[in-house]
Amino acid sequence: MTILELFCDVDDFCQTLPPFQVVLTRPALPEQASDSRPIRNRPTGLHLSEIMTILIAFHQSSYRQFKAYYTTEILKHGRADFPKAPKYSRFVELMPRALLSLVIYFYRSFGACTGISFVDSTKLEVCRLKRMNTHRVFKEDAALGKTSMGWFYGFKLHLLCNDTGELLWVSLTPGNGDDRAALRDFFQHDLFSLFGKVFADRGYISQALATELLNEHHVALHTRLRKNMKCAVPVLSEDALFLRKRAIIESVIDQLKNISQIEHSRHRSPVNFMVNLVCGLIAYSRQPKKPSLIPQAGPLKLVA
Repeated sequence: MTILELFCDVDDFCQTLPPFQVVLTRPALPEQASDSRPIRNRPTGLHLSEIMTILIAFHQSSYRQFKAYYTTEILKHGRADFPKAPKYSRFVELMPRALLSLVIYFYRSFGACTGISFVDSTKLEVCRLKRMNTHRVFKEDAALGKTSMGWFYGFKLHLLCNDTGELLWVSLTPGNGDDRAALRDFFQHDLFSLFGKVFADRGYISQALATELLNEHHVALHTRLRKNMKCAVPVLSEDALFLRKRAIIESVIDQLKNISQIEHSRHRSPVNFMVNLVCGLIAYSRQPKKPSLIPQAGPLKLVA
C-alpha cells in the first residue's frame, strides 16, 4: 500500500471522528509528577490525518529508527506530500495528539472470530536488566518479569488471533502479569464475541480457567500438557492438530517485532511508547498477507 492510499483511508476515518481536543500537560518523569502545569497547545500546519499517516507509514517501511525515516523520507523526499511538515523535534511533540485517534483506528482493524483462535504473550523490554534500577521513564509502570527465554524488565503484550492471522484482542500488562489473568480479563469485559476453541501454550494451564470459559462463555480452552500431568479427557485428533499449528501466533509476534518494530529501548515518554506500539499493530493489521492456516490461492498454472 502506497502512502497516498494510506493517507486517503486515514483521512476518511478522521472525517468521521467527533471534534475533540487533547489536553496536553507538561511531560514529567516520576519525580516531576507534581509539575502538571498545562503547556501551550499551539496549532500546527499538519492535519491529524497527516500525523497519523506518517506514524503508520514508518512501521510499514524498512527503517529501524523513526528519526532517520522522518528526516529522510518526509523532510527530504516527501516535501511534495507534506509541505508543512515541521522539524523532527516539533513532530515528536505532536505525536501524543494522535494517540486517541490511533487507538480508535486500530480497533476498527480487528478481525472476526472464526471459531479457531490462538492466544499468547510476548515481552516488550524497555531497557536492559543492568539499567533496571536507574530507569526512570517507566519506573511506575514497568515490572520485572520472566519468560521461557529468561528475565526481562518491561511489559507483556497479550495477543489473540484467528486462524487467518488477524488480531482479535490486544492487552498490555506489566512484565510480571499473569497470562491467565489477562485472558480472564478479556472475557470479563466481553468487548467482542468469541466462540469456538482457543489454543494456548502451557502458560495458560488452569482447570479453573478452562471450566469458567466453558461454562460461562462456551469457549473451550486447549493447551499442551506438562510431563507430570495425566490427560483426564481424550484429546481429539483435530484439537491435537491445531495445537501443533499454534506456531501461527509465534509468526504474528515475529512480524510485529521484526517488521512492524513494536519493541525498542529508546522511548523517552510513556505516551510516545503507546503511540509506537499502536502504530506497529496498525501496520501489521494492514498487511495484505498474514500468517494463515488457510492456504491462499496462487496463480493458475496450465498443465500440458
